[in-house]
Amino acid sequence: MTTNRRSFIGSSTSALVGGSVLGVSSLPQVARADQNLPPSRVQFRSEIEPLVQLIEDSSRDQVLKRVADRIRSGKSYQEVLTALFLAAIRNVQPRPSVGFKFHSVLVVNSCHLASLAGPDQDRWLPLFWAIDYFKSSQKDEKNRSGWQMPALKNDAQIPMGQQAINAFTDAMDRWDVEKADAASAGLVRSLGANQVFELLARYAARDYRSIGHKAIYLANGWRTLQIIGWQHAEPVIRSLVFALLNHNGEPNPAESDLGPDRSWRNNQRLLADIPATWTRGKIDDSAAQSLIECFREQSPKSAAELATEFLSSGGAAQSVWDGVFVGAGELLMRQPGIIGLHGLTTANAMHYIWQTTKDENVRKQVLLQACAFNPQFRESAKGRGKVAEYNLTRLDDSNDKSEPELPQILDDMTSRKLNAAQGLYGYLNQGGDPIQFIDDARRLLFLKGRDAHDYKFASAVLEDYYHLSPNWRNKFLATSVFNLRGSKHSDSKLVERTRAAIG
Repeated sequence: MTTNRRSFIGSSTSALVGGSVLGVSSLPQVARADQNLPPSRVQFRSEIEPLVQLIEDSSRDQVLKRVADRIRSGKSYQEVLTALFLAAIRNVQPRPSVGFKFHSVLVVNSCHLASLAGPDQDRWLPLFWAIDYFKSSQKDEKNRSGWQMPALKNDAQIPMGQQAINAFTDAMDRWDVEKADAASAGLVRSLGANQVFELLARYAARDYRSIGHKAIYLANGWRTLQIIGWQHAEPVIRSLVFALLNHNGEPNPAESDLGPDRSWRNNQRLLADIPATWTRGKIDDSAAQSLIECFREQSPKSAAELATEFLSSGGAAQSVWDGVFVGAGELLMRQPGIIGLHGLTTANAMHYIWQTTKDENVRKQVLLQACAFNPQFRESAKGRGKVAEYNLTRLDDSNDKSEPELPQILDDMTSRKLNAAQGLYGYLNQGGDPIQFIDDARRLLFLKGRDAHDYKFASAVLEDYYHLSPNWRNKFLATSVFNLRGSKHSDSKLVERTRAAIG
């Protein structure tokens, strides 16, 4: 850290001791290698079940201390992460929406990513935050429904191999929850992990229900499984399939023409227009700009058609993603809040699915669906109130033309978001270090994050900075301040509770 940065961190909050949020070291530090232990380290359900039950059964005011005691006794980061994720899967259902209380599941990977990128001495904090958050969601579910994931009724009737594939595809196409549940267990038991992902990828982005959380669940859940091990996949995949089939009590989508399903169907008709050479196209910033302008006023169908036209003329998919990411960032500028931030977290999830699947048609369709979602987010934002008329050009409109300083930018992020965005854009354009800003933004998240969306959003946008073409990165990162914590936000009370727990 530079002298100025060290001075800022020391003066802005006493909790950041030597760059550490927790300022304590009684627990073993979590090195990056420990967070990427081979999945074979957690071999059997019987080994993790006691820790899962401890998290489930402990009261909210005692759970952090009890988990800390287990860590001191030798439990690893990976084991605690696994137990938390499985406890959330078993105790919180993705109904009536794949959101709200279900963020206790969705946020686990985001907390892990924040932990992975943080300093060694602070890497327990996001995980402890997620444990505390789970206890809140668990209580909510218990009060509302008392739901816990049920056991499968009859193992003998679970299809295997090709029969499982056929049964799963048929059930998902017909939105049949019970048959899809049994088939999903058969997939896990008889197919390889990558085969299962390919099947799930066909359905994660097919509808706009729950404002992108279905795609978010596939991406975040799948990434968590890469850490905790495939041996824990069956309940995770069952929960995921249950989420993908959520349609809010509407008529069966397979037998209806409902708004959330139309973009996927429209995009299927465009796939043949994208040539086989589409992965070798040329970067074109003007195409990304055209998409951003389309997202402001045009329909989901128009956005997907514009992307298809560009790809068919030899353009690069990277330029389409540049437009998707920056266009989502612009909507967040125009209306900071729940809809705008989900435009970005959904883009992050769709990009992960696009990168991971090998199915060419699914890759094409997910890319087009990402384009179609941006206008849908815009219309959802209108339902939440006024959407500002200005656009990305406001990033250049700063009355203060002096060289921006990072401490002031982080201060402005508290309540003067547009000033912070303009300042950060100027800072980056004048050669400021984006990594320094990203590191400081993540430290503020550790100290001041108090909502699942703080972790989901920060982990997504700070990761996606590297997914954009260099020419678009500064604008994208500048838009992120509209939902990042600033240095003058109050500290999370959980930091003190975590300090008390780990001593």
